[in-house]
Amino acid sequence: MALIAISMVAKSPYPYQNASLPIDQRVDDLLSRMTVEEKVGQLVCLMGWDSYQINGKKVTTSEKFRHEIDSLHVGMYWAVFRADPWTQKTIANGLNPELAPLAANAMQRYVIEHTRLGIPLFLAEEAPHGHMAIGSTVFPTGLGMAATWDPDLMQQVGQVIGKEIRLQGGHISYGPVLDLAREPRWSRVEETMGEDPYLSGVMGAAMVQGLGGGDLSLPHSTIATLKHFIAYGTTEGGQNGARSIVGPRELKQVFLPPFKHAIDAGALSVMTSYNSLDGVPCTSNRQLLTDVLRDEWHFDRGIVVSDLFSIDGLKGTHHTATSSQDAAIKALWAGVDVDLGGNCYARLVDAVKRGKVDGKNLDQAVKRVLRLKFEMGLFEHPYMDSKTAQKEVNNDDAIAIARQVARQSITLLKNDGTLPLSKDKKVAVIGPNADNVYNMLGDYTAPQPDGKVITAYQGIRAMLGDAHCAYVKGCAIRDTIDCDIPAAIEVASQADVVIAVVGGSSARDFKTSYEDTGAASAEQQTVSDMECGEGFDRATLDLLGRQMELLEALKNTGKPLVVVYIEGRPLNKNWAADNANALLTAYYPGEQGGNAIAEVLFGDYNPAGRLPVSVPRHVGQLPVYYNKPAPAAHDYVEMSAKPLYPFGYGLSYTTFEYSDPRQDSTCFSFKVTNVGTMAGDEVVQLYVKNFGGSVVQPDLQLKAFKRITLQPGETRKVTFRRNEIDHAIVNDKMQWVIAGRTDYYIGSSSQDIRFKFLTEY
Repeated sequence: MALIAISMVAKSPYPYQNASLPIDQRVDDLLSRMTVEEKVGQLVCLMGWDSYQINGKKVTTSEKFRHEIDSLHVGMYWAVFRADPWTQKTIANGLNPELAPLAANAMQRYVIEHTRLGIPLFLAEEAPHGHMAIGSTVFPTGLGMAATWDPDLMQQVGQVIGKEIRLQGGHISYGPVLDLAREPRWSRVEETMGEDPYLSGVMGAAMVQGLGGGDLSLPHSTIATLKHFIAYGTTEGGQNGARSIVGPRELKQVFLPPFKHAIDAGALSVMTSYNSLDGVPCTSNRQLLTDVLRDEWHFDRGIVVSDLFSIDGLKGTHHTATSSQDAAIKALWAGVDVDLGGNCYARLVDAVKRGKVDGKNLDQAVKRVLRLKFEMGLFEHPYMDSKTAQKEVNNDDAIAIARQVARQSITLLKNDGTLPLSKDKKVAVIGPNADNVYNMLGDYTAPQPDGKVITAYQGIRAMLGDAHCAYVKGCAIRDTIDCDIPAAIEVASQADVVIAVVGGSSARDFKTSYEDTGAASAEQQTVSDMECGEGFDRATLDLLGRQMELLEALKNTGKPLVVVYIEGRPLNKNWAADNANALLTAYYPGEQGGNAIAEVLFGDYNPAGRLPVSVPRHVGQLPVYYNKPAPAAHDYVEMSAKPLYPFGYGLSYTTFEYSDPRQDSTCFSFKVTNVGTMAGDEVVQLYVKNFGGSVVQPDLQLKAFKRITLQPGETRKVTFRRNEIDHAIVNDKMQWVIAGRTDYYIGSSSQDIRFKFLTEY
C-alpha cells in the first residue's frame, strides 16, 4: 500500500503546475522546491544564437545549449533569433519565420522534459525598431519613428513587433529606447526618440501599449524592456558608456519621466546602462534601481536586466568591484534581477552558500522572473505553431505600417518651390545612400532577403520608369577610394533635376570587428560605410569621405539640386541649407523607406515629419538641445547660438494659419486652417515656461502635441487641456511642487510660436 501511495503522489501535479491556483501560490510553491543552483539559473540570461542546429527543415538543440541547461540551470536566453555579422548568422545559416518557432520549441521541450522542475525558458529579443530577426519587419529607427509625432501610429508599430516576436517563440522585447539624445556625437542617437522627455515618454508609452501594455495574457503581448536606465544619451564627449554629468534634480525632472511614463503604460522590464552617474555605475546604483524604481514607482511586478556584460563592467570597466562575484553581489543588492551575459550571476551560488548574499534578495529576484513566466502562461503553453509565423511575419499589413511610418517621418527642412517634382522630369539619383539596402536600416537589423528593402533609387525608378531615372553612386560614405564623381557629373548633366542621397550609415558588415558587447569597433583596417551605430561615436558631425566634394560638383552642373540625408544622427547640413534647392532628412527609414522618399519627392505624400532633435550648426555649440535651463544662450563670435534647425521644425507643401486663440480655466483652444492647395498634416505643439519657483527652469518645455490632417481650405479647432503637471517642477528641496506661474505657448515648432497665453496659477 505504501508503494502505491508513493506512486500516486508522484503522478499528481505539484501546486505550481496547477493552472487553477493563484499565481502567487504557484510561485511560492515552485520557489520552495528550488535549489540555490536552480534559483540562480533563473537570473542568468545567456546569448542564444548558438543554441540550435538546423538540419534541413528540422531544428534541434545544440550540444552547447544542453550543456548550459544541465550545468547552469539557465532560465533565460537572449538573441536566439538574432542574425548579423557579430553573431555570424546569415540568411544561409540563421533562423527564418519558418524555422524560428521550431528552434524555440526544441529549446522549450528540452528544459521541460529534461530538467527536474520543467521551468520554461524566457527568450528575449532585440526589437528597438522591429524584431532583429531574418524576415521580420524593419521600421524606421527610433529617431525616425519619433519624427512622426504620431502616438497612434507608434502603437501600431508595437503591435506588429510584439506579434512577430511571439509568433516566432520570443517573449521579451528589448525596446523602446528612451535615452534623451542631447549629444549628437554619441553613436546611438538613432535608437532614441530624440531630445525631449515629453515626446520620448509619449511615443515610448505608445509603443509599450502596442506591445501589450503589460497584459501578458494577450497572445501577442511581450515584456517590453525600456533602455537604458539612465542618462545614457548625454555621456561626456559623446563617448558610448562614458560617465554622464547630470545633477539629481535634472535627473528627476528630465531624464526619469519618460521611463515613468512608459512604465505606467505597462512596461515590465528596465535595462540598466553602461554609464556612471556621479561616480556610481548605473548597474550597481541602488538609489536608482531600488529607491526610485521599486519604492517610489512601485515597479514591483517588473524585472531589471543588466545591459550585456554591464555587471562584468563593474570590475573590468568601472573598477568598482574586485571580482566577478563581487560585481554580482553589488548588482543584486542594487536591484538587478537578471544578468545579461551571465558571467557574474553564475558566481552567486558560491556567494549564497558562503553567506555573502542574503537569500531573501535572491528569492525576491527569482520570484519576479517566475511570476512573469506564469503570467504569460508559459507553463501551460510553451510551444508555437511554425505555420502561423510563416504567414503572419512581415505580412501585407506590417509592410503597410512600415511604409506609413517612413512617410510620416520624412522631414522637409528647406524648399524653394522645387518640390514636389513633376513626374515627367528626367531625374538623376546620385549618392552613396541612393541605392544601398543596408544603409536604409540602421543598427540592430538582421540580414535582409533580396528585394525586401526598397532603396531611394528603387522607389523613384518604380515611380518614373527607367527612361526617366538614372543612377550613379558617385562616392562612398567614408571610403575615399571608392569614388567616381566624374560619372556622377555626366549623368547629372543630362537630367532635369538631381536628387543627391547622402548622410551616414550604421550598416554592419563582415569586415567590421566587434567588441564582446556587440558594439562595433572603429579601430579597423578596412573602411566600411559605418559611421554610426553602437560604438561608432563621432568627433565631428561633418559628412565623411568625399560626399561634400560630390555635392559641390553636382551643384556646379547648374541643375536643380535636392539633397536627402539618410542618417542616424543630425549631421552637418549647413552647405545643403545654403546651396540646395530642397533639403530633407529621412533618418534611417527602414525597409519601405525608398517608396516613402519617392512619394514625398513627387508629391504623392505631403511631408509632415517634425524634428525630434535639434540640428546643430557646429560641434562647438554642443549641447544645443532646445529646452536648456535659463538663461537663454547668447551668440558666439563666429556664429549664432541657435541650432540650424530647431526641435519640432518641419515644412510642408501647403501652408497652415493659426487663428482665434481662446482660453478658460480648463483649456486652451485655437483654429488651424490649411490655406494652401494641397492636403497635409500639421503638428501643433504646446510649450510651457514656469516662473516663480526656487530653481532655474527651461525657457520652453513641450507639454502636448497633436498631428492633424486638413484638406485645402479646411479649418479645425484644436483644444489642449490645462494640466497640473504643466506647472510641476522639482524645487530646491528635491520635491515636486507647483510653480508660481506658467506661460503657455502654441506653435509649429520650438522657435515658431504663434500664440502666447499668460496665466496665473
